Amino acid sequence: MRLAKSLALYTALALGANAAVAADTSALAALAEGDMKKLAWHETPQPAGTTAFETVDGGEITLADYAGKHVVLNFWATWCAPCRKEMPQLSELQETFGGESFEVVTVATGRNAVPAMRNFFEEIGVDNLPLHRDPRQALAREMGVFGLPITVILTPEGEEIARLRGDANWASESAKAIVAALIGAGG
Repeated sequence: MRLAKSLALYTALALGANAAVAADTSALAALAEGDMKKLAWHETPQPAGTTAFETVDGGEITLADYAGKHVVLNFWATWCAPCRKEMPQLSELQETFGGESFEVVTVATGRNAVPAMRNFFEEIGVDNLPLHRDPRQALAREMGVFGLPITVILTPEGEEIARLRGDANWASESAKAIVAALIGAGG
């Protein structure tokens, strides 16, 4: 029954590809089960942060660099136990859907030394997610990130349409159905 419900909703979203994703977040919310029920969908898209953050090699990047893609943006830290639990699941989501229309973007916020970040990813077996840093928490503050982990979903236009506080199973069938619907609806 759940699979039929998910397929029907996915088909409805895919057929309405010309409509804005945010116009019917209730259909996306209907795909939420388990941890994904913690996703808070916005009635209207919200502006995302514009503050630059650092790449692992010290370069600067902004969320605008991901324009044209749906993004699952995860704020985390090396000391965060729930982050350690969910990062492999975010990695699986990237492995399944990453490409021209979707990307998981991870940003370590606060004091996270690059060697500690690399060790964190190595210890949990993640090698396909970016090691971005927000050492002064400027982007996190701009986006109202209080506590970790926080994950937000951004449209290809760079607007926030949903936010999840705390950890979640991003490799669940529900999370994958939501991402598949987003990609299908967004082109």
